[in-house]
Amino acid sequence: MINVLTELAQHVAEGLRRAPKALSSMYFYDDAGSRLFQQIMDLPEYYPTRAEFAIFREHGAAIAAALSPADGGEFALVELGAGDGAKTKLLLRELLAAGSPFTYAPVDISAGAMTGLVSALQQELPDLQVVPVVADYATALTELPTRPGSKAVLFLGSNIGNFGPAERLDFLRQLAAPLAPADRLLIGFDLQKDPRRIRAAYDDAQGITAAFNLNLLTRLNRELGADFDLAHWQHYTDYSPLNGAVRSFLVSTRAQQVRVAALEESFDFAAWEVIHTENSYKFTLPQIEALAAEAGLRVVEYFTDPATDFADVVLAIQ
Repeated sequence: MINVLTELAQHVAEGLRRAPKALSSMYFYDDAGSRLFQQIMDLPEYYPTRAEFAIFREHGAAIAAALSPADGGEFALVELGAGDGAKTKLLLRELLAAGSPFTYAPVDISAGAMTGLVSALQQELPDLQVVPVVADYATALTELPTRPGSKAVLFLGSNIGNFGPAERLDFLRQLAAPLAPADRLLIGFDLQKDPRRIRAAYDDAQGITAAFNLNLLTRLNRELGADFDLAHWQHYTDYSPLNGAVRSFLVSTRAQQVRVAALEESFDFAAWEVIHTENSYKFTLPQIEALAAEAGLRVVEYFTDPATDFADVVLAIQ
């Protein structure tokens, strides 16, 4: 835990000294944040989860076949950011039904989410071999080359959209680096659509997304001894159809000073100053193909929901 706190403290120090101030959405996902995100996925405005579920329900068998080694050999199904694994269970059932010899290695930064997932899988899919990994993406990618045999790596839920353009390309290159020609990636991409629908998905009427963002400040208060007064902060989001970017912010509603005890430092905020917390980019299919090529990957196959809101894309190295 000391390493995690040290990493978080260092990130906060760097992020709050910047202009404009920024914190990574990676730190949204403590146990409380993970629970709130599960609620977000059930919201009427939040279409990505329903769209991806529709893809897995309709194309599950084809996706399982696309990810399995052609020689029928054993492989590891590694999922980055597994969460509750609800969508993945559809794929796991298809693979088990097909008799595919594989091990499921879910990766998540939240120990609570991982415990819940493993417990559910033991009850629902008792024949499944599960090797859980509590780690961040960077650590999981470092360990990926050490896994023997073929690999199929899942990165679902439009998480790829949380990276900025340069980070996204670097991340995909890191994913591609340890892969052999027979290995596969399955990445979820949220597609561009009605801008109003996109914005509503990140600013729901019930305020669950706002609570999810504000929970980051609660975490800093708890883990770093900060004194953010949540009564004087609010959530704001916007969407630009020009670059496909949803941006989320925490907004200081008055001039205030925040002390972070773990850093022995205070930070001044002007009235209406923001902390940029998240990007969520939306894509077109040609953009996905161009991005893959730049990262040394090729599109093997892609699957979309009936409304073409979302795409799950199977990729391999060039």
